[in-house]
Amino acid sequence: MITNEQLQTIAQTLQTLGVGDDTVSTLRQTHQPIHFTYCMDDDLPNHTPVLAQEEFNLYLIDGREHCLCLTSDLETATGVVVAEIIPE
Repeated sequence: MITNEQLQTIAQTLQTLGVGDDTVSTLRQTHQPIHFTYCMDDDLPNHTPVLAQEEFNLYLIDGREHCLCLTSDLETATGVVVAEIIPE
């Protein structure tokens, strides 16, 4: 389970430190046991983020089964995808 408060804290950290591998590594350390994945936003076409910002979108991962999938359900979420938005 991931809370709205956790998502807001994650977003604040990304806004403060910037989006990148180092920040995602920091998030992994400070928000255990949440799983974090980092990618480009265009790697996730046709999905709606749970939190959208100018520089990044956040998506939720459901990892309860042996296959990961995206979800919008905070109750079943076990991880967060940090998807960087590259300006066109």
